[in-house]
Amino acid sequence: MSDRLAVISGGGTGIGAAVARGLVADGFDVLVVGRREDVLTDAAARISFECGRAGAVRPVVADLTDPDQVERVVDAVRDRSVDALVNNAGGYRGGDTATLAGTAAHWRANLDANVLTAVLLTEALRPALRRPGGRVVLVSSIAAQRGGGGAYSAAKAALHGWAYDLAAQLGPDQVTVNVVSPGYVADTEFFGDRMTPDGHAKRVAATLVGRAGTPDDVTAAVRYLVGPDAGYVTGQVLGVNGGSVLGR
Repeated sequence: MSDRLAVISGGGTGIGAAVARGLVADGFDVLVVGRREDVLTDAAARISFECGRAGAVRPVVADLTDPDQVERVVDAVRDRSVDALVNNAGGYRGGDTATLAGTAAHWRANLDANVLTAVLLTEALRPALRRPGGRVVLVSSIAAQRGGGGAYSAAKAALHGWAYDLAAQLGPDQVTVNVVSPGYVADTEFFGDRMTPDGHAKRVAATLVGRAGTPDDVTAAVRYLVGPDAGYVTGQVLGVNGGSVLGR
């Protein structure tokens, strides 16, 4: 057992699984949280095996929009301190917006998936954050900075304002709070079957480096922010987007 613990929501696939693998390599024990038991169990076993640390990753099945289920994560942490909390759960939620009722449901679904999950998990684990030295990372999106995603863009942008408040609240305890804002990242479930070759090409062309991002690109940013060299970095939004949106 490591003396450092990380909790990663949405940790079964894509960016979340890549972050879990990176943090295990850095010596963390990791709890991966999500709704799909089979996906989480497979990811935990695979990452632990690949990193040569049996049991380093443990799954916690929970719908983080449900306060009662969030308590499952608290129970899994037990009496340990949480050194790194990575709020990665979320994604675009579609819906029929032809009516006001449909619009309301669509917006609630996106706010629940992207904002409420992060708020409830962070508030539940807030007493367990290591003081001093705890790290909180919120995974946002380039859509928060340039729009284009409607309710999804608004939900991700909400994380930025909340991160600033949280950073101010936790700063006196030397707990940092930062946002990682990825651009187009291939090899995730985000687009499902909605991505076309033309859509991929347009997103790559919008970068300055001429390629799509990878989950490992985002992982590198998270590893820095939760590592020992980032103690003086808090309340920041770190874009990982290949130059698709320039710093602002």
